[in-house]
Amino acid sequence: MRIYKNKTWQHITTGAEGNVLLFGVNIFEYEWIAIGEKVSVKHPLYDQEYLFPVYKVDINNTEYEFACGEFSANVWGFYEHKY
Repeated sequence: MRIYKNKTWQHITTGAEGNVLLFGVNIFEYEWIAIGEKVSVKHPLYDQEYLFPVYKVDINNTEYEFACGEFSANVWGFYEHKY
């Protein structure tokens, strides 16, 4: 019998507004499109829960999805839905 892992929202990076590398680019240089969904995530260090919106972005004709929001003033946390 095979047991399959479920996808979860995993923390990828935290960074200052305007200067975060995600998917190999500075994500703040691209247009984010909210998809109308919010997900519950936890801060990677403090275990505090947040409800962050999910966005999609087109980078070089490839569409990516991520969730993000501000942990504190101008400090953003980014999450991907991964295995």
